[in-house]
Amino acid sequence: MTTHSNHPYHLVEKSPWPIVASIGALLMTSGLVKWFHEFTQTLFLIGLMSVLLTSIQWWRDVSREASFQGLHTKKVTTGMRWGMILFIVSEVLFFFSFFWAFFHNSLNSTMEVGAQWPPTSIVVFNPFQIPLLNTAILLASGVTVTWAHHAMTESNHSQTTKGLTLTVTLGLYFTALQALEYMEAPFSIADSVYGSTFFVATGFHGLHVIIGSTFLLVCLIRLTQGHFSKSHHTGMEAAIWYWHFVDVVWLFLYVSIYWWGS
Repeated sequence: MTTHSNHPYHLVEKSPWPIVASIGALLMTSGLVKWFHEFTQTLFLIGLMSVLLTSIQWWRDVSREASFQGLHTKKVTTGMRWGMILFIVSEVLFFFSFFWAFFHNSLNSTMEVGAQWPPTSIVVFNPFQIPLLNTAILLASGVTVTWAHHAMTESNHSQTTKGLTLTVTLGLYFTALQALEYMEAPFSIADSVYGSTFFVATGFHGLHVIIGSTFLLVCLIRLTQGHFSKSHHTGMEAAIWYWHFVDVVWLFLYVSIYWWGS
Protein backbone atom coordinates (compact mmCIF):
# COMPACT_ATOMS: atom_id res chain seq x y z
CA MET A 1 0.00 0.00 0.00
CA THR A 2 1.37 3.42 -0.95
CA THR A 3 2.45 5.63 1.94
CA HIS A 4 2.40 9.42 1.62
CA SER A 5 5.29 11.64 2.73
CA ASN A 6 5.93 15.36 2.92
CA HIS A 7 8.55 15.24 0.15
CA PRO A 8 7.63 15.54 -3.55
CA TYR A 9 9.63 12.51 -4.71
CA HIS A 10 8.15 9.21 -5.84
CA LEU A 11 9.58 6.20 -4.04
CA VAL A 12 8.39 3.31 -6.20
CA GLU A 13 6.68 0.25 -4.77
CA LYS A 14 8.18 -3.24 -5.02
CA SER A 15 7.80 -4.45 -8.58
CA PRO A 16 8.56 -7.74 -10.36
CA TRP A 17 9.12 -6.05 -13.73
CA PRO A 18 12.83 -5.08 -13.49
CA ILE A 19 14.01 -8.65 -12.83
CA VAL A 20 11.54 -10.12 -15.34
CA ALA A 21 12.68 -7.64 -17.99
CA SER A 22 16.32 -8.51 -17.26
CA ILE A 23 15.64 -12.21 -17.74
CA GLY A 24 13.74 -11.46 -20.96
CA ALA A 25 16.63 -9.35 -22.27
CA LEU A 26 19.08 -12.16 -21.42
CA LEU A 27 16.93 -14.67 -23.32
CA MET A 28 16.62 -12.31 -26.29
CA THR A 29 20.35 -11.60 -26.62
CA SER A 30 21.24 -15.25 -26.07
CA GLY A 31 18.60 -16.13 -28.65
CA LEU A 32 20.22 -13.75 -31.14
CA VAL A 33 23.54 -15.55 -30.74
CA LYS A 34 21.79 -18.91 -31.13
CA TRP A 35 19.98 -17.59 -34.22
CA PHE A 36 23.26 -16.44 -35.82
CA HIS A 37 25.11 -19.68 -35.13
CA GLU A 38 22.46 -22.39 -35.18
CA PHE A 39 19.75 -20.66 -37.29
CA THR A 40 17.01 -21.28 -34.72
CA GLN A 41 14.78 -18.38 -33.67
CA THR A 42 12.81 -20.00 -30.83
CA LEU A 43 14.83 -18.64 -27.89
CA PHE A 44 15.01 -15.16 -29.45
CA LEU A 45 11.22 -15.04 -29.98
CA ILE A 46 10.59 -16.19 -26.40
CA GLY A 47 12.89 -13.45 -25.09
CA LEU A 48 11.33 -10.84 -27.39
CA MET A 49 7.79 -11.70 -26.30
CA SER A 50 8.90 -11.64 -22.67
CA VAL A 51 10.38 -8.15 -23.05
CA LEU A 52 7.31 -6.86 -24.91
CA LEU A 53 4.81 -8.23 -22.39
CA THR A 54 6.90 -6.97 -19.47
CA SER A 55 7.17 -3.51 -21.05
CA ILE A 56 3.39 -3.33 -21.56
CA GLN A 57 2.69 -4.22 -17.93
CA TRP A 58 5.48 -2.04 -16.51
CA TRP A 59 4.34 1.04 -18.46
CA ARG A 60 0.74 0.24 -17.49
CA ASP A 61 1.81 0.55 -13.85
CA VAL A 62 3.58 3.84 -14.57
CA SER A 63 0.41 5.17 -16.24
CA ARG A 64 -1.63 4.18 -13.19
CA GLU A 65 0.83 5.93 -10.88
CA ALA A 66 0.61 9.09 -12.97
CA SER A 67 -3.10 9.18 -13.78
CA PHE A 68 -4.85 7.61 -10.78
CA GLN A 69 -2.48 7.67 -7.81
CA GLY A 70 -1.17 11.20 -8.22
CA LEU A 71 2.42 10.16 -7.60
CA HIS A 72 3.95 12.13 -10.48
CA THR A 73 4.44 15.49 -8.82
CA LYS A 74 6.06 18.47 -10.52
CA LYS A 75 9.47 17.40 -9.17
CA VAL A 76 8.99 13.86 -10.54
CA THR A 77 7.82 15.02 -13.98
CA THR A 78 10.81 17.38 -14.21
CA GLY A 79 13.10 14.42 -13.63
CA MET A 80 11.25 12.41 -16.27
CA ARG A 81 11.62 15.22 -18.79
CA TRP A 82 15.37 15.37 -18.18
CA GLY A 83 15.53 11.59 -18.49
CA MET A 84 13.82 11.79 -21.89
CA ILE A 85 16.17 14.56 -23.00
CA LEU A 86 19.23 12.50 -22.04
CA PHE A 87 17.75 9.46 -23.78
CA ILE A 88 17.30 11.45 -27.00
CA VAL A 89 20.89 12.72 -26.69
CA SER A 90 22.07 9.09 -26.48
CA GLU A 91 19.99 8.34 -29.59
CA VAL A 92 21.65 11.24 -31.42
CA LEU A 93 25.05 9.71 -30.66
CA PHE A 94 23.74 6.30 -31.76
CA PHE A 95 22.83 7.64 -35.22
CA PHE A 96 25.99 9.75 -35.35
CA SER A 97 28.00 6.53 -35.51
CA PHE A 98 26.07 5.45 -38.63
CA PHE A 99 26.65 8.79 -40.34
CA TRP A 100 30.32 8.60 -39.39
CA ALA A 101 30.61 5.15 -41.02
CA PHE A 102 28.80 6.35 -44.16
CA PHE A 103 30.88 9.50 -44.66
CA HIS A 104 34.14 7.75 -43.73
CA ASN A 105 33.60 5.17 -46.47
CA SER A 106 32.11 7.55 -49.04
CA LEU A 107 34.88 10.16 -48.71
CA ASN A 108 37.66 7.52 -48.63
CA SER A 109 36.51 4.99 -51.24
CA THR A 110 38.84 2.01 -51.50
CA MET A 111 39.77 -0.21 -54.44
CA GLU A 112 37.42 -2.92 -53.10
CA VAL A 113 34.41 -0.76 -54.04
CA GLY A 114 35.89 0.50 -57.30
CA ALA A 115 37.48 3.63 -55.79
CA GLN A 116 34.19 5.48 -56.23
CA TRP A 117 30.96 6.19 -54.38
CA PRO A 118 28.44 4.68 -54.77
CA PRO A 119 30.42 1.48 -55.41
CA THR A 120 30.66 0.22 -58.97
CA SER A 121 28.10 -2.59 -58.65
CA ILE A 122 25.44 -0.61 -56.75
CA VAL A 123 22.29 0.72 -58.44
CA VAL A 124 21.07 3.40 -56.02
CA PHE A 125 17.54 4.60 -55.28
CA ASN A 126 16.18 7.64 -57.06
CA PRO A 127 16.02 10.22 -54.24
CA PHE A 128 13.07 11.96 -55.90
CA GLN A 129 10.69 9.00 -55.78
CA ILE A 130 9.72 7.10 -52.59
CA PRO A 131 12.43 8.77 -50.43
CA LEU A 132 11.09 12.26 -51.29
CA LEU A 133 7.51 11.12 -50.62
CA ASN A 134 8.59 9.73 -47.24
CA THR A 135 10.28 13.05 -46.47
CA ALA A 136 7.02 14.89 -47.20
CA ILE A 137 5.11 12.41 -45.03
CA LEU A 138 7.40 12.89 -42.02
CA LEU A 139 7.41 16.68 -42.42
CA ALA A 140 3.60 16.59 -42.49
CA SER A 141 3.57 14.38 -39.40
CA GLY A 142 5.78 16.94 -37.63
CA VAL A 143 3.11 19.56 -38.36
CA THR A 144 0.23 17.36 -37.12
CA VAL A 145 2.01 16.35 -33.92
CA THR A 146 2.81 20.02 -33.18
CA TRP A 147 -0.87 20.80 -33.80
CA ALA A 148 -1.79 18.11 -31.27
CA HIS A 149 0.69 19.50 -28.73
CA HIS A 150 -0.60 23.06 -28.99
CA ALA A 151 -4.20 21.83 -28.79
CA MET A 152 -3.38 19.97 -25.58
CA THR A 153 -1.84 23.07 -23.99
CA GLU A 154 -5.14 24.83 -24.77
CA SER A 155 -7.24 21.95 -23.33
CA ASN A 156 -8.76 21.25 -26.75
CA HIS A 157 -9.01 17.47 -26.58
CA SER A 158 -10.90 16.98 -29.84
CA GLN A 159 -8.19 18.80 -31.82
CA THR A 160 -5.50 16.87 -29.93
CA THR A 161 -7.20 13.59 -30.85
CA LYS A 162 -7.36 14.56 -34.53
CA GLY A 163 -3.70 15.65 -34.57
CA LEU A 164 -2.46 12.45 -32.91
CA THR A 165 -4.63 10.26 -35.16
CA LEU A 166 -3.21 11.91 -38.28
CA THR A 167 0.34 11.60 -36.95
CA VAL A 168 -0.01 7.87 -36.21
CA THR A 169 -1.60 7.33 -39.65
CA LEU A 170 1.27 9.15 -41.38
CA GLY A 171 3.79 7.11 -39.36
CA LEU A 172 2.18 3.84 -40.48
CA TYR A 173 2.09 5.11 -44.08
CA PHE A 174 5.83 5.90 -43.88
CA THR A 175 6.54 2.38 -42.57
CA ALA A 176 4.52 0.77 -45.37
CA LEU A 177 6.37 2.77 -48.03
CA GLN A 178 9.74 1.91 -46.52
CA ALA A 179 8.81 -1.78 -46.49
CA LEU A 180 7.88 -1.47 -50.18
CA GLU A 181 11.19 0.26 -50.87
CA TYR A 182 13.12 -2.54 -49.14
CA MET A 183 11.28 -5.23 -51.12
CA GLU A 184 12.13 -3.50 -54.40
CA ALA A 185 15.73 -2.60 -53.44
CA PRO A 186 18.23 -3.43 -56.23
CA PHE A 187 20.91 -4.26 -53.63
CA SER A 188 21.05 -5.98 -50.24
CA ILE A 189 22.76 -5.46 -46.88
CA ALA A 190 25.49 -7.86 -48.10
CA ASP A 191 26.39 -5.68 -51.11
CA SER A 192 29.60 -3.96 -50.00
CA VAL A 193 29.89 -1.30 -47.33
CA TYR A 194 27.26 0.79 -49.13
CA GLY A 195 24.57 -1.86 -48.59
CA SER A 196 25.48 -2.37 -44.94
CA THR A 197 25.58 1.34 -44.04
CA PHE A 198 22.39 2.05 -46.02
CA PHE A 199 20.28 -0.71 -44.50
CA VAL A 200 21.61 -0.32 -40.96
CA ALA A 201 21.04 3.44 -40.90
CA THR A 202 17.65 3.49 -42.63
CA GLY A 203 16.57 0.25 -40.93
CA PHE A 204 17.22 1.56 -37.44
CA HIS A 205 15.43 4.77 -38.37
CA GLY A 206 12.48 2.68 -39.59
CA LEU A 207 12.49 0.85 -36.25
CA HIS A 208 12.40 4.21 -34.46
CA VAL A 209 9.41 5.26 -36.59
CA ILE A 210 7.57 2.08 -35.54
CA ILE A 211 8.44 2.71 -31.87
CA GLY A 212 7.43 6.38 -32.16
CA SER A 213 4.13 5.47 -33.86
CA THR A 214 3.41 2.97 -31.05
CA PHE A 215 4.35 5.59 -28.44
CA LEU A 216 1.93 8.11 -29.97
CA LEU A 217 -0.80 5.46 -30.40
CA VAL A 218 -0.61 4.64 -26.68
CA CYS A 219 -0.84 8.37 -25.92
CA LEU A 220 -3.90 8.58 -28.19
CA ILE A 221 -5.56 5.71 -26.30
CA ARG A 222 -4.71 7.32 -22.95
CA LEU A 223 -6.08 10.63 -24.21
CA THR A 224 -9.45 9.04 -25.05
CA GLN A 225 -9.50 7.65 -21.50
CA GLY A 226 -8.95 11.07 -19.95
CA HIS A 227 -5.40 10.51 -18.69
CA PHE A 228 -4.05 13.85 -19.96
CA SER A 229 -4.83 17.46 -19.13
CA LYS A 230 -3.40 20.89 -19.91
CA SER A 231 -1.00 20.68 -16.95
CA HIS A 232 -0.48 16.91 -16.82
CA HIS A 233 0.67 15.32 -20.10
CA THR A 234 4.34 14.44 -19.59
CA GLY A 235 4.02 11.08 -21.38
CA MET A 236 2.52 12.70 -24.45
CA GLU A 237 5.16 15.44 -24.38
CA ALA A 238 7.92 12.81 -24.32
CA ALA A 239 6.34 11.02 -27.30
CA ILE A 240 6.18 14.28 -29.25
CA TRP A 241 9.84 15.09 -28.51
CA TYR A 242 10.78 11.61 -29.68
CA TRP A 243 8.79 12.05 -32.90
CA HIS A 244 10.49 15.36 -33.67
CA PHE A 245 13.85 13.63 -33.16
CA VAL A 246 12.81 10.91 -35.64
CA ASP A 247 11.82 13.62 -38.16
CA VAL A 248 15.17 15.43 -37.89
CA VAL A 249 17.17 12.20 -38.25
CA TRP A 250 15.26 11.37 -41.42
CA LEU A 251 16.11 14.77 -42.93
CA PHE A 252 19.81 14.06 -42.35
CA LEU A 253 19.40 10.55 -43.79
CA TYR A 254 17.62 11.83 -46.87
CA VAL A 255 20.11 14.60 -47.61
CA SER A 256 23.27 12.56 -46.93
CA ILE A 257 22.45 8.97 -47.97
CA TYR A 258 19.66 9.25 -50.52
CA TRP A 259 20.55 12.54 -52.22
CA TRP A 260 24.25 13.33 -51.70
CA GLY A 261 25.27 9.65 -51.46
CA SER A 262 23.64 8.80 -54.78
